[in-house]
Amino acid sequence: MQGMFAGQLLLVGLGGFIGSSLRFALSVGVQKLVPLSLFPYGTMTVNVLGCLCIGYLGGLLEIRQALDTGMVLFLMIGILGGFTTFSTYAFETLTLAQNGMFLKAGMNVVLQVILGLGAAWFGFQLVR
Repeated sequence: MQGMFAGQLLLVGLGGFIGSSLRFALSVGVQKLVPLSLFPYGTMTVNVLGCLCIGYLGGLLEIRQALDTGMVLFLMIGILGGFTTFSTYAFETLTLAQNGMFLKAGMNVVLQVILGLGAAWFGFQLVR
């Protein structure tokens, strides 16, 4: 039993390393495209893409039963858990609000929630 847990932990940890590395690279890359912007476009890009991917993988899991437990641990919990950045999103929104940028903070909340939920739905629909 402990050996199985250790293997699962390794799958999640390796996936998390990959996901976190991808998150950092993509977020920084996107933000460099708009260097003078105070809006967190990099984080928004990562969150929407992460929601699309988790919707797609969730569809593969539920509709097609195409993922085994190891793949779920590695892809959904590990890679996508490390990739999506809602904690960063929350902190950036708070920072915008604390700096008096209420419109940008509100835009960040609304756009990320609507686009993220829409992308998760679309990814799920791609499997159907």
